[in-house]
Amino acid sequence: MNTKERIKELSALLTEANYRYYVQDNPTMQDFEYDRLLRELEDLEKANPEFALPDSPTKRVGGEALSQFEKVTHPVPLMSLQDVFSRDELTDFINRVQADNPGAEFSVEPKIDGLSVALEYVNGVFVQGATRGDGNVGEDVTENLKTIHAIPMRIPDAPPRLIVRGEVYMPKSTFEQLNEQQEKMGKPLFANPRNAAAGSLRQLDPKIAAQRGLDILVFNVQLAEGVTFRTHSESLDYLKNHRFKVIDHAVLQDAKAVVEEVMAINERRETFTCDIDGAVIKMNDLSAREKLGATAKFPRWAVAYKYPPEVKSTIVEDIVIQVGRTGVLTPKAVVKAVKLAGTTVTNATLHNQDFISQRDIRIGDSVLIRKAGEIIPEILEVELDKRPEGTEPYFLPNTCPVCGAPVERDEDGAFLRCTGAECPAQLSRNIAHFVSRDAMDIDGLGAAIVDSLIEANLIRSPADIYYLTLDELKSLWKSGSTAAKKLLAAVEDSKQQDLSKLIYALGIRQVGAKTGKVLAAHFGSMDALMCATVEELTAVPDVGAVTAESIAGWFAQPQSQHLLQRLRDAGVNFESKRTVTDARFAGKTFVLTGALQKFTREEATEKIELYGGKAAGSVSKKTSFVVVGENAGSKERKARELGIPILSEDDFLAMIE
Repeated sequence: MNTKERIKELSALLTEANYRYYVQDNPTMQDFEYDRLLRELEDLEKANPEFALPDSPTKRVGGEALSQFEKVTHPVPLMSLQDVFSRDELTDFINRVQADNPGAEFSVEPKIDGLSVALEYVNGVFVQGATRGDGNVGEDVTENLKTIHAIPMRIPDAPPRLIVRGEVYMPKSTFEQLNEQQEKMGKPLFANPRNAAAGSLRQLDPKIAAQRGLDILVFNVQLAEGVTFRTHSESLDYLKNHRFKVIDHAVLQDAKAVVEEVMAINERRETFTCDIDGAVIKMNDLSAREKLGATAKFPRWAVAYKYPPEVKSTIVEDIVIQVGRTGVLTPKAVVKAVKLAGTTVTNATLHNQDFISQRDIRIGDSVLIRKAGEIIPEILEVELDKRPEGTEPYFLPNTCPVCGAPVERDEDGAFLRCTGAECPAQLSRNIAHFVSRDAMDIDGLGAAIVDSLIEANLIRSPADIYYLTLDELKSLWKSGSTAAKKLLAAVEDSKQQDLSKLIYALGIRQVGAKTGKVLAAHFGSMDALMCATVEELTAVPDVGAVTAESIAGWFAQPQSQHLLQRLRDAGVNFESKRTVTDARFAGKTFVLTGALQKFTREEATEKIELYGGKAAGSVSKKTSFVVVGENAGSKERKARELGIPILSEDDFLAMIE
């Protein structure tokens, strides 16, 4: 079999595996085998790009980042539906339709709480996907939609042109995992799956969208050239047979049966993998729909029944403080158990001090509670007429309840955060950051090993890494002392990392990898940095007042001083190995794009920073030069539009030599 045929065969095998796994929920290939075949296909396509298929499974990992989304005019408008909120309103709608169409049938479907999109296929190939927007004009999010495995890149026996409508959503389990990751990284949590899905689909970098685990349910044919359907349910069957993941639906005629199905969907809400906020009731006969037509805003043949959020009364029995992995103090109300949206609720988030103060929530209060986004329990309001005597306003503590270190407000004033460098609540995250590639770069010290070391009480601070012994480590692996010796060697090597990496590894707020390099180059040693005043720190390029205060405050903490002393005693390098002696790139900003052949991105960035310059990720009017490698894309185009000098690798090499 030649290379072209093998690429075609692999594409077909992987496409079928995707369909079985993501659409039919019936996997036929082991993950290991799938990954092996995908890697083989990637290698073959890289070596033979002329044979790569436009709908290759490798396209789902995300292409190059965009500078903006292009506008798309929908050939068939994506209309919204009129909402109804009661059984009577729903019955009135059914009776009104059946008055002109006796015996009319209705399709009843769950209303997915996501983001509506249109998918367009030309001769069976997926060519464009767009958000709903205002119904007439949306945004082109094709590259992000390609990362959703349930969307077929090619469909069999297709009409010349097909446009379908679906709802992109984030599964509940994926949402929970995403928020766990956000918390670990110290980033804001998403409020609900819909917001998370919308934010993910509108990422300018498709690689980020690819990591978010989005899914889709298709619920309508917008346009199908040369194909006619008698009913809506017939069109859904057509989509299902053409490998789309189609929404479940029931076709009913009797008004009572329709209402009962709508209520039954509400009862089953907890069993859905995605959030739903109602049910959609559509007339099934398509020709009768056309006769009914639409108002200026809504079709007359369909409505959306919106489920009211369930609200219950309960009592706040206590308020406890949780310290997250990022050090944020999160208050939680312990409430008297109450059944809500199918589950028993015993606590509710209080977000922060502002939330508590605005609602004047106190221990002992009777409160109204609901599930925000049908997932997270939250307190709506206090029932003041039920407040017992003697209650006191609640205020978060000034010190961390875990380690006793002072707490400080975030820049936006919303959250309190522990400042302790050795706070046990933050230990797992702090060590994961400390050993990461841009920090001390200790290979082999992954999350599982770190957690095992913490559970065994072998590390209580990042400094403890340098005091581990062979006997303590070898029980963690089946390979025993061999793996342990390898890790200890990596730990020993990390002692010689540059000061810039150590500064970043300390996890000082506002201090990223670039700022670590600037500080190391400016002060030359940890001792000099430790003694620097706020005024001296703000004199450093790229160090503002907030960052300077954060740095000075961190070094003033007893926990920080204890950590540094133990690192010094362990022999960790406290001196800078790279000071800026040649500032030829001072004040210059470079953007790297395309595949570089003579440097890795990291090597090129190091060269730029060594000579006092900056490496940025996007092109703007402030960019000084754009260095282009092979297959450079939108960044090169934008540089030409803005008149920014473009350098080849040879040009860049000449500048640094």
